[in-house]
Amino acid sequence: MIDYLILGGGSAGCVLAARLSEDPEKQVCLIEAGRDISANHMPAAIRSRYPGRAYLDVRNIWKRLTATMRQGDQTRRYEQARILGGGSAINALMTNRGAPADYDEWEALGAQGWNWQACLPYFRKLENDTDFDGPASETLHGQDGPVRIRRTPAHRLSPFVKSVMRVLGQQGFEHKPDQNGLWEEGVYVGAIGVSEQGERIPTSVCYLTEEVRRRANLTVRTCCLVDKVIVREGCAVGAKFITQQGYNESLMARQVIVCAGAIHTPAVLMRSGIGPAEHLRSLDIYPVADLPGVGANLMEHPSIAVSALLTRSGRTPFPAEHHEQAIMRFSSGLADTVPCDMHGAILSRSGWHSIGYRMGTLFFWVNKSYSRGHVRLTDRDPHAEPEVCFNMLSDPRDEARLQQALRLGAQTLNASGMSKACSVVFPSSYSPRVAKVAMPGRFNALQRGALSLLLDIAGPLRGWLIHRLVTQGVTMQRLLADDIALSHFVKRNVGGTWHPSGTCRMGRSSDPMAVTTGDGRVIGVQALRVCDASLMPSIPCANTNVPTIMIAERLADMIKAQALAASMGTVHAEPQH
Repeated sequence: MIDYLILGGGSAGCVLAARLSEDPEKQVCLIEAGRDISANHMPAAIRSRYPGRAYLDVRNIWKRLTATMRQGDQTRRYEQARILGGGSAINALMTNRGAPADYDEWEALGAQGWNWQACLPYFRKLENDTDFDGPASETLHGQDGPVRIRRTPAHRLSPFVKSVMRVLGQQGFEHKPDQNGLWEEGVYVGAIGVSEQGERIPTSVCYLTEEVRRRANLTVRTCCLVDKVIVREGCAVGAKFITQQGYNESLMARQVIVCAGAIHTPAVLMRSGIGPAEHLRSLDIYPVADLPGVGANLMEHPSIAVSALLTRSGRTPFPAEHHEQAIMRFSSGLADTVPCDMHGAILSRSGWHSIGYRMGTLFFWVNKSYSRGHVRLTDRDPHAEPEVCFNMLSDPRDEARLQQALRLGAQTLNASGMSKACSVVFPSSYSPRVAKVAMPGRFNALQRGALSLLLDIAGPLRGWLIHRLVTQGVTMQRLLADDIALSHFVKRNVGGTWHPSGTCRMGRSSDPMAVTTGDGRVIGVQALRVCDASLMPSIPCANTNVPTIMIAERLADMIKAQALAASMGTVHAEPQH
């Protein structure tokens, strides 16, 4: 009999599988829709610490998943990992935690026990920070965890990134050493998770090591699409899924833990009859638990960018180096916003291809966003992707801050100190058009090669080429001179950062919009938990991968402690740090 059936082998699912199988008396089974990757079997595009191609390979993502950024917009492809290791296998490798206030906010919103002091030991537990081992690390950093963290050495930072850092310093943004240190404004060399060899280490590698995979009590099944949780008389008893060969199978278990991510976890729950009852009935799904919060509270970090054509001397001499080499953290100062509510990633190159190599970017996002969207089923068929609407910029504070970021980006890249590293400055975004051009293929390669050559030889015509072929007539000068045009550009081009979260949020059992209690247990259904970014009551000021790993580490301890308490006949046990 399976003790723990884990549905979803992403960043959280792999952590849970590794930690819960540490007890040889517990049988653990992990189910993942995508293919397996391990230390010995990892494609070059995933293994590389330059992550620009991993998310473009349709074998690594839910290739039919789309989303609308704003209500009423056309849908666009939304890359989410479908591979063992989940987002940690295709993301930008950034390993930042966010603000301590983020986690205090979680507790204030009803996630009992999720304050900063409770979370910090688990951030330390997951990490091996190779750069900070002094006295401060005794409280802030860990050295024994599976996720190895370092920062790009100064001599490998691109000339463009160094120039941006200098200009920002002149504008008052002081260079600070540790992105995961004190929460304050400044410019930081970004913390990234890579192996000693400088390669990506997804949770399917650094947690599901070869030694862990050999455990007799752990089973990992990939290429299996989860249909739904089996619920009988208010208790989860197993799950149904579809194998790679198309066969329907069921597995029974004492506990079921859904770790399918903030988009697919609510979809699995709703197919299981857990969610907004009226919505479920409209699809002929019998409601076993009426939880309106399932699929609600969808959050993202809305993004926009300012780019510049790099001079030959501004281009990185290390094309395979990680591209998000430094970040800036700053406060918008808008009413009803938190300190350091804005984030700017300083990119040495803007894409994996020849055009991207010739462009540097300041990629901005709203660190603490207030707009909320939703996930809803479109069909009971597990092959049908859910409807995903982020409803970005529905809160006016989010749009105002992206406009402010564009102005700051233009001011920075147009500064005199940037003249040796870059020339033409222009507004940009990760639009469907940009994504299409970035896709591998012979025709795209010919187009990119031709434009790259033109940009190298065009001389004074480079600005004309950029505005004609890249921005389609939109200039930074026009946007800065026309508030209406600036607003229109932001609304039309706002994107995400691949940080969906919040759709099964933790809260008090008395909260009608809460889906789980603070230990991840689904309200109204026994023996069922959720463990992934969907639990987040509010979005942290961070790339969400490391906070998701932290959640899994902490919930694993909670599950172990509760199992021990049950075996001893006690009522309650606190998780062990």
